[in-house]
Amino acid sequence: MEAEFYLRATTGKGISDTDAGMDAGRVVGGHEAQFKEKAIREFIEETAENELAHVRFYRKTLGRSAISRPAIDFDAGFKAAAEAAGLPADFDPFADDMSVLLGGMLFEDVGVTAYAGAAPLLKKKEFVEAAAGILAVEAYHMGMARSQLYMMGEKAWDAANAISDARDKIDGTPEKEDEGIRVDGKANFVPSTRDAIAFTRTPQEVLRIVYLTDKAGVSKGGFYPNGMNGELRST
Repeated sequence: MEAEFYLRATTGKGISDTDAGMDAGRVVGGHEAQFKEKAIREFIEETAENELAHVRFYRKTLGRSAISRPAIDFDAGFKAAAEAAGLPADFDPFADDMSVLLGGMLFEDVGVTAYAGAAPLLKKKEFVEAAAGILAVEAYHMGMARSQLYMMGEKAWDAANAISDARDKIDGTPEKEDEGIRVDGKANFVPSTRDAIAFTRTPQEVLRIVYLTDKAGVSKGGFYPNGMNGELRST
């Protein structure tokens, strides 16, 4: 989903049919953003390249076991996410610099917690090493997005913190697993535990966020109208 999001924001198009896999699901929504700051456009372009490289790495590494892209609905997903976070109903994550960064923050913070939480499930050494490297890249993306948003001022702080609060509520656990970009009146670029360790989420908690539900046993919704492909489908 990240590759689709960033590619659409920078080029107006998503990944190729070859990269999406056989019988890939349809993608709804997204358009090229109107960037004002050159540095932000270049950051989003680099992030798009990174995420596409991740897709291709998984396809190459997993071979026939690689799953095809599930159906993705950015329109419905971001509408539900905006409602959950209390953002304007017409929030368009592909509109401009701040909007793309906010949309990206929704995914990047979750991506870091997802890779950190999935580490114990990986059995093969080469997969553990690759996942650690991808987690690091996702963390770079996350830190850059959060720092750029912080420099945009109070409007960006409020929106980013609202997204963080919504994720923390939706994931269905009482534990604190998220932090905004401004905490206790100060910048907060690195969300982490008291030991400065990245928060972790189980696959089910991650699915709750992308399905936009805090309920267990849900197998579709939010950004994925037909659910995920593969074995892990239900919250």
